Amino acid sequence: MPPKRSPLNRNTRRHFLKQGLAAAGSVAFPYIIPASALGRDGTIAPSNRITVGFIGMGKMARGHLNSFGKDKNVQVLAICDVEKGRREMAAQQTNAYYAEQAPQAGQQPSGEICTTHDDYRDLCARTDIDGVIIATPNHWHALNAVEAAKNGKDIYLEKPLARTVAEGQAIVRATRRYDRILQVGSMQRSNTAFHHACELVRNGRIGTVHTVNVNIGGPPEECYLPEEPVPEGLDWDRWLGPAPWRPYSSVLCPPTSYDGWARWRNYRDYAGGAMTDIGAHHFDIAQWGLGRDHTGPVEVIPPTEGTDERLVYVYEDGVRMYRGGAGGSGRGAAVEWIGDGGIVRVNRGQYLETVPETIQHDIIGPSEERLYRSRNHKENWLEGIRTRKECICTPEIGHHTANICHIGNIAYWLKRPLKWDPEQEEFLFDPEANRLLSRSFREPWSLS
Repeated sequence: MPPKRSPLNRNTRRHFLKQGLAAAGSVAFPYIIPASALGRDGTIAPSNRITVGFIGMGKMARGHLNSFGKDKNVQVLAICDVEKGRREMAAQQTNAYYAEQAPQAGQQPSGEICTTHDDYRDLCARTDIDGVIIATPNHWHALNAVEAAKNGKDIYLEKPLARTVAEGQAIVRATRRYDRILQVGSMQRSNTAFHHACELVRNGRIGTVHTVNVNIGGPPEECYLPEEPVPEGLDWDRWLGPAPWRPYSSVLCPPTSYDGWARWRNYRDYAGGAMTDIGAHHFDIAQWGLGRDHTGPVEVIPPTEGTDERLVYVYEDGVRMYRGGAGGSGRGAAVEWIGDGGIVRVNRGQYLETVPETIQHDIIGPSEERLYRSRNHKENWLEGIRTRKECICTPEIGHHTANICHIGNIAYWLKRPLKWDPEQEEFLFDPEANRLLSRSFREPWSLS
């Protein structure tokens, strides 16, 4: 394993290279630097490129690789996955792209720029990598992110932030302790329709909000999938990691050739079902519109079995947020805020609908409340790395959003109302519910 960099060492790779170029200009003998190294021919100087590694190469990560890999400001140096075919395919495609682009930049192809790892700790320990993109199953998020933070890496972490409340707390602590920039992949915050909808609600265009409807699916199920032979090239024990041991299933980890969504999201050992999958997107927007990014509801009430009731969250000021029930024309809304003066509905595809209709065309004035504006979620993270300014979806924001999903699932599992303290992040006078805020890790995995 490569030696680990001290997380407090500010002499980063990019800083060192910049200093090296400056020093070269002061020596007495000629020092020839290619124009491409300085960016004079339209390319980006290597010392200014942000170097990244990928941890997890499922369908979501492949989309990220296509974006980051073709960004002239970024250099992809490493791919990590427990499945050999998946990581090698991603690295080969990346190196082929760089080889194709090199002549256009006046450079010679330089062999394998992007290498592979089967252990995320090896990737995180590399001193030539600035940031990591983590798109592993949810049960790996905390271990991956904490290790990256300890090694001085900035992090783009797919939503939801973590599998449990306790694991989310560990990620927040680590990113703050090691002063890391972390962007949670709740990318709807960087979408124009969602941003404008939230500004309309925050600036009172529909009066005082009393009801929010969020259209998402339900909780996860227990995993009783039949055993299948482990495919060649897959380290199944490492895929399971901190989760309980069980036999291999292609439902959880499909073969390399599969291009769809793996269904580990549906099972409790690895994720939180649609509650944490789509919920991490839509509850995030609901909170943003309510101005509750750093807090949450104080009670969650599950539906009574055999009825058409809905799961409901109750906030301290009486606002009630329901799972399901968002209306609207066409395919309907993902999130719907209802106030005493109107309704705002929003969904993907720039869907924005208001009642009355004229509200959606309102312009938010310079003296009104303006929300953080990001037009590209990934570029917002890269800018955060360059400037050290917070991204639009910080670990704290992602944590509070994920908590809403988690406590909703716990209410479903226990089938009774629960009182929640969003500041202390615990249920009131309920040891049974509080035990479900964390999960034990299979040895030898640990966050300590």
